[in-house]
Amino acid sequence: MTAGPAAGRHPPSGRPDPRPITVVIADDHPVVLQGLAVLFEVQDDLSLVGQASDGAEAIRLTRELDPDVLLLDLKLPGLDGMGVLSQLRTMGTRARVLVLTSGAGPGGPALALQAGAAGFLYKDVDPDALVRAIRSVHDGNTVLAPEAAGLVAARPRGDPRGIFALTAREREVLALLADGRSNREIARTLRVTEKTVKTHVSAVLAKLGVADRTQAALLAVRQSGADR
Repeated sequence: MTAGPAAGRHPPSGRPDPRPITVVIADDHPVVLQGLAVLFEVQDDLSLVGQASDGAEAIRLTRELDPDVLLLDLKLPGLDGMGVLSQLRTMGTRARVLVLTSGAGPGGPALALQAGAAGFLYKDVDPDALVRAIRSVHDGNTVLAPEAAGLVAARPRGDPRGIFALTAREREVLALLADGRSNREIARTLRVTEKTVKTHVSAVLAKLGVADRTQAALLAVRQSGADR
């Protein structure tokens, strides 16, 4: 991946916090690291604070540098990306993890989300789209490449373990979905916009690995019964 001319300078307009979003990259390909470093140099609201070439170093830098976002390749020497996600969850890091990989099996995107990733993109992503994705996951959203979204939605059955990957707000949304509420009713209950609700619903569906809100509601009911 190269920065290219498409990645112009973007001021941090609309962000209430004037501080740049700090990013650590974990990738074992020097060309990718260099290309991303060039890309970030022309973004006023992104700051590259560390680069890791293997999983163990990704864990160490995330712990030491406490970045806002970790850009993570799944194919790392030693501890792979899924192992990094697992350890970061155990650590309770605040970093939002955006997977940026060259490929994964059909279950890769869903498994990454269930392991705690906030997004899943492939390395052929447009540079501007990648920058927008970093900002989006930093703001608390879930971002999926179209191909990854298709793989997640195509799974025939949801996995209730994905419930544990939901944020507190996403769990609230799921509970209201299970209660049969519409997006408008959920927005009114949570005092947010319908657009925000749609974003949360999309994240819930992706993390649970289900295709629609009905399946998500059924999964929530099933999990609720198992917890009793």
